[in-house]
Amino acid sequence: DTACKNQPLDLVFIIDSSRSVRPEEFEKVKIFLSKMIDTLDVGERTTRVAVMNYASTVKVEFPLRTYFDKASMKEAISHIEPLSAGTMTGLAIQTAMDEVFTEEMGSRPATFNIPKVVIVVTDGRPQDQVQDVAASARTAGIEIYAVGVDRADMQSLRIMASEPLDEHVFYVETYGVIEKLTSKFRETFCAANVCALGTHDCEQVCVSNSGSYLCDCYEGYTLNPDKRTCSAVDMCAPGRHECDQICVSNNGSYVCECYEGYTLNPDKKTCSATDVCASGRHDCAQVCLSNDGSYLCDCFEGYTLNPDKKTCSAVDMCAPGRHDCEQLCIRDDLFYTCDCYQGYTLNPDKKTCS
Repeated sequence: DTACKNQPLDLVFIIDSSRSVRPEEFEKVKIFLSKMIDTLDVGERTTRVAVMNYASTVKVEFPLRTYFDKASMKEAISHIEPLSAGTMTGLAIQTAMDEVFTEEMGSRPATFNIPKVVIVVTDGRPQDQVQDVAASARTAGIEIYAVGVDRADMQSLRIMASEPLDEHVFYVETYGVIEKLTSKFRETFCAANVCALGTHDCEQVCVSNSGSYLCDCYEGYTLNPDKRTCSAVDMCAPGRHECDQICVSNNGSYVCECYEGYTLNPDKKTCSATDVCASGRHDCAQVCLSNDGSYLCDCFEGYTLNPDKKTCSAVDMCAPGRHDCEQLCIRDDLFYTCDCYQGYTLNPDKKTCS
């Protein structure tokens, strides 16, 4: 079995496909990637692999979260096409930091202590400032291996790679012999600890401990008395969550929700009363009045609320006591005008008659 039980890694291959890499040479790189994957203990809880392709632009062929089996990875690698012009190695490493080594894209949280490893394969000299980008990547805890082929600039490889350089910088004369490096990487990544050998019985996390091991659990779980298995913690117990209104347990974690008439704020924790009087949210014919997450209907002046508490009817403005005409009241929709009996004329006050 060529596959070693390596320690779990978040491993990103960054491969140069600039114009200087001929199509048949690029095929050799893809064979090297496939052979590397064969030597690794690939899986969701073991080593996760991402592949990035770069020239003057950078393409994430697949991130760490996409494939957890060797066959799918190798199939995806077989379809990678070269990008041609340029050698923007710094941009590629920056993209790995910004877009690949993120929890959304499948990188494990820092609390899991899974090593983050980059293997850069290039045959040229970077056309951008790789030194500062590589330094910030190493400061962020990313271990960089630089593999140079044929025309590769050794000084650039040494600027990129992690210390000690003699363990992180490799050079081969041609792409034809690049796959010989798989045995070197196998020695580097294979671990002889009990956790890596897979002989432990931890349900979730195995922690090496001087020739032996201890079991641990993912965040949101607690170790059972048997010291092997884990149980989900009730994250919605009082004092354990930060939800303003409703806490919903979700497999060792939790999500917040709100009461009816409230909506969850962008912080995903607090709630704001929904504007139930917003257009399309209520069924009032004329006026909607917000009332602590609910609403009441009302009517414009000259209308009265019907018994259904939603619709309105026009009030008879000429009903006794509703107008101030001395003699005649004449309705005009929601308004009225005064008039006088025959033989009388309306005074300038538009109400009384002479």
